[in-house]
Amino acid sequence: MSARDTVLVAMFAALTAALGLLPPIPVPVVPVPVTAQTLGIMLAGCVIGARRAAFAMLLLLVLLALGLPLLSGGRGGLGVFVGPSAGYLIGWPLGAYCIGALVSRFGTTIGVLFLANCLGGIGLIYAIGIPVMALVLDLPLESAALAGSAFLPGDLIKAGVASAVAAGVLRAYPMQKNASP
Repeated sequence: MSARDTVLVAMFAALTAALGLLPPIPVPVVPVPVTAQTLGIMLAGCVIGARRAAFAMLLLLVLLALGLPLLSGGRGGLGVFVGPSAGYLIGWPLGAYCIGALVSRFGTTIGVLFLANCLGGIGLIYAIGIPVMALVLDLPLESAALAGSAFLPGDLIKAGVASAVAAGVLRAYPMQKNASP
């Protein structure tokens, strides 16, 4: 990994952590808050590509495991990996990679960016997060999916914001060769 890659990985891990400083929005039906951190995952996948975006999210997870309070509400430590949001956290690097791979394959139009963010930043993360939440909370999968759907409106807004921001960044600073998986 080049020095430039390392800087980009660290920068997007830091951006995602900083988005955790915004106050979380509690969801009455489930003990997993709505946070702005998925915006960082979506931006990373769109802007720096699959591999670097996944490494950025892995770096963030390692820092969390070491105890740094980088999640919304100042949470961190190994406990977050056994709580209701553990599956969502595990989905972060995979979602970021998926977004980057889709953008690399299909282009950087705002429509492609939005679709990539919806598939990787919402669909894939939910596909991991909801079953783990169901397991941890001892809920039927259907109940966990219904509860998890409370996140959908906010995540769709974040996907739109990330797509618009990424489209602007990629126009101003093209990184096509760097966006490959």
